Amino acid sequence: MSKKEFTALQIHDLKNGEMKSVSLDGNEILLCKIDDGFYALSAHCTHYGAPLADGFLNGDRIICPWHHACFNARTGARLEPPANDSLQKYDTKIDGQNVIVLLPEKIDGGVPPQIPEYKKADNRKFVIIGGGAAGYSAAQTLREDGFAGEIILISKEEHAPYDRPNVSKDYLAGDAEESWMPLRGENFYKDFRINLMLNKTVTGVDPEEKKVKFTGGENISFDKLLIATGGEPRKLGIPGENLKNVFTLRSFEDSNRIIKASAGAKKAVIIGASFIGMETAYSLRKRGLDVLVISAEMIPFEKVFGKEIGSLFKSLHEENGVIFRLSFSLSEFVGKEKVEAVLLQNGERFDADIVVLGVGVKPATSFLKNFDLLPDGSLKVDDYFRVTGDIFAAGDIATYTDWRTGDNMRIEHWRTAEQQGIIAAHNMMELNIPNRTVPFFWTSQVGLSFNYVGHVSEWQEIIFKGDISSKEFIAFYVKNDKVYAAAGNFRDKEMAAIEELMRLDKMPSPEELKYKSIDLAGLLSK
Repeated sequence: MSKKEFTALQIHDLKNGEMKSVSLDGNEILLCKIDDGFYALSAHCTHYGAPLADGFLNGDRIICPWHHACFNARTGARLEPPANDSLQKYDTKIDGQNVIVLLPEKIDGGVPPQIPEYKKADNRKFVIIGGGAAGYSAAQTLREDGFAGEIILISKEEHAPYDRPNVSKDYLAGDAEESWMPLRGENFYKDFRINLMLNKTVTGVDPEEKKVKFTGGENISFDKLLIATGGEPRKLGIPGENLKNVFTLRSFEDSNRIIKASAGAKKAVIIGASFIGMETAYSLRKRGLDVLVISAEMIPFEKVFGKEIGSLFKSLHEENGVIFRLSFSLSEFVGKEKVEAVLLQNGERFDADIVVLGVGVKPATSFLKNFDLLPDGSLKVDDYFRVTGDIFAAGDIATYTDWRTGDNMRIEHWRTAEQQGIIAAHNMMELNIPNRTVPFFWTSQVGLSFNYVGHVSEWQEIIFKGDISSKEFIAFYVKNDKVYAAAGNFRDKEMAAIEELMRLDKMPSPEELKYKSIDLAGLLSK
């Protein structure tokens, strides 16, 4: 295939460890300089199209500024989700002082996984229960790792794996089409021989006989099993909860039902100031509904991010027209067949055309009768996401020991579930790769692009850099004289650098952050 040559820049235009986006023949190309070598790649993340030049380059790792997908700068290979595809790589050469990029006629931007060539027959059957983040990423990874046997991906939903974070964000708000939601098209599953079993309810797993059981008595055997069933929305157990137009929000269908009901509605009540609750409040305001949020909390997100950041979210939602009734508990839902109002325990009544419960989720593990579940309903896994023998678990249902803190941890984040699914798949393939990932979470609402790196359930101190009222800040969460988490808004490059510092255990001390002006990115070059 013929290639066209374009002069991208001069060799001294970039220093080692720098990257820059350039336009060549109408195409945006990312140039990286590593150890005096030049590498040319597609310039946008294969997840949501973020400009990678605004992210961070550390060694040969490119971290996306928006959602922290990670790519190899030399090869373009995807290293970390939420991207599923790699970057396209272009040849380069040096001509005197010029850096030349050779572009093919077809510029794809992203490179999906290549269909593997199977060198020998494999009669093994690997079964994955759950079609969410962990389940999908595990299925793709098994093929990338060269597994040639049968892969069965079981989901209780009617949809193939889709972009679940958007059921409460862009899709619910009306900013994303339904066609945008699937993670892959039908041909991907056919080409990669991933057998999707949709609309299937698993009723049990027999670890001794190695069988997965379904409603109706059907069962399938497995050689290795990954349980990745995620969470299921909690309910309140109060009168009227089964009235029409009282919704939980977890699935594609849940979002569709809320969208349909909102078309003829004027007033929406959100129960709970959780991430789902607050994102839903913002999305329904974009659809023109009056929105009331009722929560037992005094300040949204206070337990997760602290009072200051929680107050920022609250004030911005209020500016957007959301009304809050905080520190209140619900008594009942009122209506005949369809919800008409909500009643608080203090007697206050608020009209409602639709109600959305955002009071958290619990591990979807009630079918695992033959397993020792932890008190919260989760499964304890080791560093390799193994439950026992040939059975693994990942995502919202997995409790693991954090390699950074030594604490038992269970995290309900989309990207974290994807990371865990990848690691579990590696270890189903007996690659013996321990979990050394850093959690990352994002939420988009009321004009904020909010990122949270690391994790700590309880902190002793928060160190702020920047002004929260200006919406441009980083908050560092300290426990036992060490920074284990950071939250930031409009500080994308620094937040990407923080994830690398945490991954490499190079985070500065709380004292340094308090009393010194620190170039976080510069610490990685030392």
